[in-house]
Amino acid sequence: MNASVLLIEDESQLAQIVKDSLEMRGFRMFIANDGNEGLRLYRQHKPDVIVLDIMMPNMDGFSLTAEIRKSDKQTPIIFLSAKSQTIDVVKGFELGGNDYLKKPFSMDELIVRIRSLLNRFQPTPVQQEQGEDHVIIGQYAFNYTKQTLSRNNHTEFLSHREAEVLWRLCKHRNQVMERKSILLDIWGDDNFFNARSMDVFITKLRRYLKEDPRIQIVNIRGIGYKLIS
Repeated sequence: MNASVLLIEDESQLAQIVKDSLEMRGFRMFIANDGNEGLRLYRQHKPDVIVLDIMMPNMDGFSLTAEIRKSDKQTPIIFLSAKSQTIDVVKGFELGGNDYLKKPFSMDELIVRIRSLLNRFQPTPVQQEQGEDHVIIGQYAFNYTKQTLSRNNHTEFLSHREAEVLWRLCKHRNQVMERKSILLDIWGDDNFFNARSMDVFITKLRRYLKEDPRIQIVNIRGIGYKLIS
């Protein structure tokens, strides 16, 4: 079955162009022109990828993303926006966005990014290569398959990308994991936006692990990260 894309865009002409272009390439399209309608269609159809504008009536793209991420950590989200300031890009990633495309953009670039996210969010072969999916990190138990991090009676449910980053750090415990290697492996590109996104995920992982002072994710300047436990 062809991948489905939910496009949430209040510029009707742009929405129609994107819809026609993606349908010509085999994608199944759902279209909404505001945040409330986008949320309704998301719940109804559970698309494979969400592409949404930031500035929209009724509910903006940031608010919609926050609402979706309350229950869904997996579905890839691409922001479309004329806003390109670093603070906006970082906010989008912090809320759970996976990519950011500045208007105006080419349809070829949007399609490449959609396909890249679809490929990245397929099940990875890491588990088979390692032969296990459960790792003890100090006082924490990390289950890669279930994407959970547990300590005592509390369980944190990780997003797909949080689990992927932590898995690689665990498999190279007490060794330096090159920043570029992680970016290329998980994000598919080591550009500025992806690097900022990874910084956000590292910060989140540090927060999840903060109850055990023996665990640290150390930034090795100019090289990468090291999980010490």
